[in-house]
Amino acid sequence: MEDIKFYLDHAQESMDKTVSHTAHELAKIRAGKAMPSLLEGLHVEYYGNPTPINQVAGISTPDPRTIVVKPWEKSMIPEIERAIMHSDLGLNPQNDGEVVRINIPPLTEERRVILVKQAKQEAENGKISLRNIRKDTNDHLKKLLKEHISEDLVKDAEIEVQNITDKHVKKIDELLASKEEDIMTI
Repeated sequence: MEDIKFYLDHAQESMDKTVSHTAHELAKIRAGKAMPSLLEGLHVEYYGNPTPINQVAGISTPDPRTIVVKPWEKSMIPEIERAIMHSDLGLNPQNDGEVVRINIPPLTEERRVILVKQAKQEAENGKISLRNIRKDTNDHLKKLLKEHISEDLVKDAEIEVQNITDKHVKKIDELLASKEEDIMTI
């Protein structure tokens, strides 16, 4: 019985992490608004080490179309500009000697459609992970049958795994719907 509970708890925990990861990936998709999270994952050379940009500078959004990156050391400005220009964000940074400003251009309809497709792909990747977790958990539960655990208990556990999976798929669908609305709002 503890074995079944262990596998159910493990499935729940793994699926929670998958939903969290999917939310994180969706947050990286630019929706036409300036958000500090757009620069998450960018690294700059800091004394020879790749360092996350938010560890060498403060990032703020003074208005909905501008991101301001204020480095703690002015010598970091060229590195920050280079990191932003070489990223796949398609942003054009400008510096005034004190801060790096990034103007976020409004999205075209064509770009919005591409971003929605990208968001749908991230959501689908999350759902695939959920299905893989469900399959692995069910495989472990089937192995418990060989250890003389009743078939009814295993069947009940498989139903519970499906319920957990459905709940998490619904969360990903909600995240996707929210992101789509965000992208398509002009």
